[in-house]
Amino acid sequence: MELQIIHYPHPTLRHTSKPLKRVDAELRGMVAQMFELMYEHEGVGLAANQVDLPYRLFISNVTGDPADREAECVFINPVLSHGKGQAEGSEGCLSIPGVHAPVMRKEKITVEAYNLKGEEISAEVDGLFARVLQHETDHLDGTLFIDRLSETQMAEVRDELEEFEIDFDSRRNTGEMPDEATIAARIAELERLRT
Repeated sequence: MELQIIHYPHPTLRHTSKPLKRVDAELRGMVAQMFELMYEHEGVGLAANQVDLPYRLFISNVTGDPADREAECVFINPVLSHGKGQAEGSEGCLSIPGVHAPVMRKEKITVEAYNLKGEEISAEVDGLFARVLQHETDHLDGTLFIDRLSETQMAEVRDELEEFEIDFDSRRNTGEMPDEATIAARIAELERLRT
C-alpha cells in the first residue's frame, strides 16, 4: 500500500481513530513509509490518519533528523494524562502545509502507549516532545491544531485554509478524489483488518 500525506479538509483527518489490536508485517511497512514521508516533508511527527489510515498510531522524531534513529518513536494506542503547566508555541501541520499559528498546550504530560514490538511505553515528557505528542494525539481524535486557535488567530489563516478547501473540492469534482461513501467504506475495511 503506497501511502501519501493527505491535506485538509480530507474527511479522514476528522475521523476518530480506532485502537489497534493487531500489528503485522504490513503495518510495520506502513510505519516505515510514514517515517520516510515525515522526513521528506521535514516534519517531527505524523499520525496515521494523516496518511489516510484509521488507526490510533503516530510516529515522531523531535530532531527531524533521519540520521538520528535513536530519536525515532512509534506510539500505538497512546493515552496522555497528568498535564501540567501551560506553554504557547508555534505549530504547523504536514496536512496543512505552510500554515503556522501559536497554540497553547500543556507544558508537561505523561504518555502511555505501545511500541511496534508490543512493549509498553510510559514516560513523562516536556518541551517540544510534549507538544508533538499532544498535537499528534489530537489528530487521532480528529482534531487539528487550527481547532485550538482563537477567532482572531483563525481569521489570520482563513484565506490559506480556503485555498485548501477549493483545491479539495476541485479534485473531488474531477474525480481525482473519492467521494465520502468510498472513503468511509475504505476506512471501515481497514478498521476491520486491525481494530
